Amino acid sequence: MEQKTKINAEEGKQELVITRQFDLPLELLFKAYVTPEIVEQWMGTKVLKLENKRHGSYQFETTDPKGNKHGFNGVIHEFVANQKITRTFEMENTPFAVWLEYLEFEKITENTSKLRMHIVYKSVELRDQMLQLPFAQGINMAHQRLEEIVSKLK
Repeated sequence: MEQKTKINAEEGKQELVITRQFDLPLELLFKAYVTPEIVEQWMGTKVLKLENKRHGSYQFETTDPKGNKHGFNGVIHEFVANQKITRTFEMENTPFAVWLEYLEFEKITENTSKLRMHIVYKSVELRDQMLQLPFAQGINMAHQRLEEIVSKLK
């Protein structure tokens, strides 16, 4: 099955550009990123905090099959409804340094929209380590769940 979420990783650069077109209106795609109950469903994580505003922050927690809890958090630096979110992302208790995410939401038609994520890592090596994980499969699965869950809200 073709992966709908595309990941572009240029050699020697410490960034990724991730794009995905959704069969969702722009407002619903954006809502999937800012509504705690929806985020929990498609990400499979617990939302402890989600302050959708400039200088806001967020905190998520997930539990692995062995019962271990893993935290994710960050600060929201820019928030423009239905357009963009700029935030940091940190995976707690891992060797990964904090990275910067630029999320841009674009209306294509009344019923389709596009997400562009530009992620900047501290180094090329850290970016390459991330790509060695099942990152591509994970983000594709998450985006597929997002589309399935949110399409029911139309």
